[in-house]
Amino acid sequence: MQKGSCHCGRVTFEVEGDPAGVVECNCTHCSRKGFLLWFVPREQFHLHAADDALSSYQFNRHVIDHRFCTQCGCQPFAYGKDPKTGAEMVAVNVRCLEGVDLASMERRSFDGLHLM
Repeated sequence: MQKGSCHCGRVTFEVEGDPAGVVECNCTHCSRKGFLLWFVPREQFHLHAADDALSSYQFNRHVIDHRFCTQCGCQPFAYGKDPKTGAEMVAVNVRCLEGVDLASMERRSFDGLHLM
């Protein structure tokens, strides 16, 4: 079980599993924020925050619900669907997980910039 949070700690969560690898997307949103994403099924993600602790941002095709803390502005995760199966997914920003060695993670590039 991985524990994570926003910067101020108002938004906390747990994720079942271990991120073996992450996706590094080059779209304007992900690259500007420096996201390293781990995609997990929605049922493996357990949010521990009140609804008023989070706000939402959507852009482009409005298919990803980027969630961020209303206090510190940190975006620890986003909700979406697997484009192939339609299954509910969570894109976890591994930079918001506790005790993760980012240097040891295998990074897979994704060309989100040219999908827009």
